[in-house]
Amino acid sequence: MRIDILSLFPAMFAGPFGDSIIQRAVDNGILDINITNPRDFAEGRHQQVDDTPFGGGSGMVMKPEPIFRAVNNVRSNTDYERRRIILVSPEGYRFDQAKAKELAGYDQLIIVCGHYEGFDARISENLADEIISVGDYVLTGGELPAMIITDAVARMLPGVLGSAESAPTDSFYNGLLEHPQYTRPREFEGMKVPEILFSGDHARIAKWRREKALEITLRNRPDLLRAAELTKEDREYLATLNRQDSES
Repeated sequence: MRIDILSLFPAMFAGPFGDSIIQRAVDNGILDINITNPRDFAEGRHQQVDDTPFGGGSGMVMKPEPIFRAVNNVRSNTDYERRRIILVSPEGYRFDQAKAKELAGYDQLIIVCGHYEGFDARISENLADEIISVGDYVLTGGELPAMIITDAVARMLPGVLGSAESAPTDSFYNGLLEHPQYTRPREFEGMKVPEILFSGDHARIAKWRREKALEITLRNRPDLLRAAELTKEDREYLATLNRQDSES
């Protein structure tokens, strides 16, 4: 997969993308990340990329010409059948694991980072395929959201994670938060690892993990249960937990 990011501050990506899983994915040829500065496509001696809003108001708005030219340059230099142009903005669809899995199915993502008071509306209306928000809060720019989207999507690509089983056990992958994890030592300062994890009974361990995932989700993010894929056994266990809570 190729991910192109349009940003006025390309240097911000060096650290997050220059280490760990993302860097290994790039080194292994699974992921190709390219950063383009829209300022390089702006006209004039000052290469202006923003201007005051028509109709008045505070702040500056990103001009359409540099963004359109930068995106068109990226498109003209690549040849992918399945590509998606994304604007990152608080007004967009809230990013989640389902969206990460969906975007991982494309050959190329072009992510445009906003700044100032946002984009000229002609960019969102006529250039972007969709607008994505990473949460109900406002950041100083779109670079951090672009990093989050890239990281989450990269984890979905075959071969990026060390184990093929890693992604399906992540929180949110199947609609629930992840079950508790333990490692050595077996006992630490009186705190013991649950005995069931040493039983060797994989079916019982899987059942215990599923129930713990349900408990954690019910406690911390009950809203997720409305959309989660739940079995009859899951629903019965949740009903038991709710009865216990009401009786306590």
